[in-house]
Amino acid sequence: MRKSSTWLAAGALALAGFAAHAQDWPTKAVIFLNPFPAGGGTDTFARPIAAKLTQSLGQSALIENQGGAGGTVGANNASKRAPDGYNWFFGAVHHTIAESLYTRLPYSLERDFEPLTIVAFVPNVVVVHPKHRDTLKSLKDLIAYAKANPGKLNYGSAGSGTTHHLSVELFKTMTQTQMVHVPYKGAGPLMVDLLAGQVDLAFDGMGTSSNQIRAGKLIPLAISSKVRNPVLPNVPTVEEAGVPGYEVRTWYAIWAIKGTPRPIINRMSKDVVAAINQPDLKKIWAEQGADAGGMPPEEMGRIVKSEIAKWAKVVKDAGAKIDN
Repeated sequence: MRKSSTWLAAGALALAGFAAHAQDWPTKAVIFLNPFPAGGGTDTFARPIAAKLTQSLGQSALIENQGGAGGTVGANNASKRAPDGYNWFFGAVHHTIAESLYTRLPYSLERDFEPLTIVAFVPNVVVVHPKHRDTLKSLKDLIAYAKANPGKLNYGSAGSGTTHHLSVELFKTMTQTQMVHVPYKGAGPLMVDLLAGQVDLAFDGMGTSSNQIRAGKLIPLAISSKVRNPVLPNVPTVEEAGVPGYEVRTWYAIWAIKGTPRPIINRMSKDVVAAINQPDLKKIWAEQGADAGGMPPEEMGRIVKSEIAKWAKVVKDAGAKIDN
């Protein structure tokens, strides 16, 4: 009985300590590690949220970019940081793909992190450089050309294991086509070479391609989501354009480091959801063709588990593996 009482007392003291810590939190800047270079799709949503959190938390909310290996270098770095409420991970669906694609991943998304919320769901858009405007006028043209010229077209991605990469691998499997993968260290560097015509096409996130499409610098052939997007209402879905059953969407989310006190997770969740529901952020999301998230941590956890299983099948069917 004495031992039980001691353990209960110790537990109560620990909980009281966490509660006091959460009450005082934050007393310094809060860091969100974005595992991709600046200028990519993650930044599109992370920076406006950080600006709002700086106001609501009363301390600076800063974005730290660290690209490499499809976002896994930064994810590994984040997983090793102190779970003190001052370190957070601003990742993406790409990290659910990495769980099966990388054979020696040095961290585990479900073991080392705790879900906070998904902040945005964004469709991918199939875009080609204008140099192909005479030959690739539609997705059917792209499929026909790729079949007739296996390996001649190349496609860029934000890194191995991102949806930019696996969405094309899924497309190749479903259309029996061959294209060459050119991975970059993020969507920003990819866009530079795509605009320069160094790569032929990409299944890019709407957040980074929409402005370039409006400017006429990229040609959209199809949207990867189940339904058309109001930002590009005249662009068909991949399914409508001739690939039945095809659907891919990118999403961006925040994770806590495993062990972060629950009261702090609850406070951050509340403030992030409040931020993405403010009118100016809703406008930014709409301009990117994005749907807002904001679900509770438990629901995000179920989505993460489902996505890990979904992409494991795509990786297996495509025969894609990366030794890291």
